[in-house]
Amino acid sequence: MAHEKNPALGGHLLAYAGVPTFMRQTPTRDLSGVDVAIVGVPFDSGATSFRGGTRFGPRHIRAASLALWGTHHIHGVAPTDALTIVDYGDVEIEMAYIEKSMDFITTEVGAALAQGAMVVALGGDHSISLPLLRAQAAAARNAGHGPLAVVHFDAHTDVEPGGYEHGTVFRHAIEEGLIDPTAYIQVGIRGSLFFPDDLNVARRLGARVLTIDDCFEMGIPAVIEAIRETVGDRRVYVTLDIDATDPAFAPGTGTPEPGGFSSYQMLQLMRGLKGLNLVGMDLVEVSPPYDQSDVTAILAANLVFEYLCLVALRRAGEQGSRGDYDRRTD
Repeated sequence: MAHEKNPALGGHLLAYAGVPTFMRQTPTRDLSGVDVAIVGVPFDSGATSFRGGTRFGPRHIRAASLALWGTHHIHGVAPTDALTIVDYGDVEIEMAYIEKSMDFITTEVGAALAQGAMVVALGGDHSISLPLLRAQAAAARNAGHGPLAVVHFDAHTDVEPGGYEHGTVFRHAIEEGLIDPTAYIQVGIRGSLFFPDDLNVARRLGARVLTIDDCFEMGIPAVIEAIRETVGDRRVYVTLDIDATDPAFAPGTGTPEPGGFSSYQMLQLMRGLKGLNLVGMDLVEVSPPYDQSDVTAILAANLVFEYLCLVALRRAGEQGSRGDYDRRTD
């Protein structure tokens, strides 16, 4: 199936008009010939610690994405021209039934991956990363690959002990063998700890942990180098909790922590992943009820755009026109 530009979506219109699929891309579940499928996961029953509402995140991120178009000003690539991107719509979930919803997510995303599309998921709370990683790991095994490397941007380690919820995701992922802990890095960790030993727990599980203090002392270029050193040439999954960003720049999230990255630094960090062997991404914890002027959703949509540009560059075998990544810092 050829996914041509569809005038019914209003691609020729301004941002306030037209059908709000992600970046106005064709809505379809026919993934033949598709490079990237944008998949919404509107689930927020993962024992949200403070403020709910992330089930509305996918819809608002899509709406914010309508202002995105054209060519990246640094990378020199237009992802919607270089890639066939579709909006898959939302996976089925059953609110308040986390295990059933996880099964739905793993099954639907697994089916999308089996058709050859890369999946970029819009959350939803961070509990959705576990079923997404299960689907990714199964696809990797079927293709003869080992566990994934993971780049994890977050204010929280999410390795607490316990059942399925948004604060235990990566403990389960490591224990289930979905990711390689020696190629797993957490970036931006900060705030009060639920358990006094949280940081050491993550490290004992094998994760490389860069607190926000580490990041600011090192500087963004050095953080990027640490990420690249950790994951190497492995197949890399990116999971981005929007609360890695300071709430001054992204207030619409469930568990905001002061002292995080600026929006520009988040863009720098994403650009720094250029050239890595990226296989998928999720962006989670956007909570529209707490957003101010949609700034969180706008940032989220732009971070997905940045990721799509990286995929386009790698698919094209290009290096961009202005260096490896933007080394400027605030």
